[in-house]
Amino acid sequence: MTFFVRSHSRPGSAVTSNVMGMTTSASVPIDPEGAIGGPVTDRLVEANQRYAAAFTDPGMDARPVLRVAVVACMDARLDLHAALGLELGDCHTIRNAGGVVTDDVIRSLTISQRALGTRSVVLIHHTGCGLESLTEEFRHELEMEVGQRPAWAVEAFRDVDQDVRQSMQRVRTSPFLLHTDDVRGFVFDVRTGLLREIDPA
Repeated sequence: MTFFVRSHSRPGSAVTSNVMGMTTSASVPIDPEGAIGGPVTDRLVEANQRYAAAFTDPGMDARPVLRVAVVACMDARLDLHAALGLELGDCHTIRNAGGVVTDDVIRSLTISQRALGTRSVVLIHHTGCGLESLTEEFRHELEMEVGQRPAWAVEAFRDVDQDVRQSMQRVRTSPFLLHTDDVRGFVFDVRTGLLREIDPA
């Protein structure tokens, strides 16, 4: 799968970006309790301080350069910008468990399109998703534990291809979205880094 994206350094030009391999924090030392280098939030704040020390305002506004919104799973193995050849400012990224199109995803896409000018929607599920091992029983177990039933559905699935199709259908039939003609769905293979496009039919 090949994506064509504009380069910020060369406005108007097109470059071909092949899907790239994933990077992880697997090489970072882990202490016996499983924490990575101490309290993880402290680690993130320290990293931000280093980032901010070299930060310069890129001078962008909130409108994505490529006018695309990407809806994907929150899985830590998906490095979307690297995998899709994207740069800062190129797209809106909306992530949740499974990358499924929920009411809140429709909310974000509606704002993305109507207020911030996006036109295309890319949906990305992946192999080995945690939602494939859950059922709606998860909600019942939560209700028994905390005494209140969650208002949201787990959105678990067994067939990742069919779930991508369902998500595409939810986008295409939403009355709130202005642009539903360019909606494409994919499954990302976490072992090869490649995208496989799903036929909506």
